[in-house]
Amino acid sequence: MRSEKHDDEEFGGSITVQLQPGCSEFAVPRRRAKNVARLLEHLGLRQGTAIVAREGTLLTPDVPLFSGQTVLVRKVMSSG
Repeated sequence: MRSEKHDDEEFGGSITVQLQPGCSEFAVPRRRAKNVARLLEHLGLRQGTAIVAREGTLLTPDVPLFSGQTVLVRKVMSSG
């Protein structure tokens, strides 16, 4: 059986998002961003329209995110 404290740590708190371009920074509740795919969905971005990195490492959509982490979300555009 999981403890109540463990549940709070896993699903509570927030993730800090640094959104570029624009250099804005804000918090997203962990329950809305359990992994990269859900974070992008919460931000209204489709996969492939942004890259997500943590501490200089690119993250794939299935990578879990945890409270207290900071991630960089960089919108990417292609021009033809």
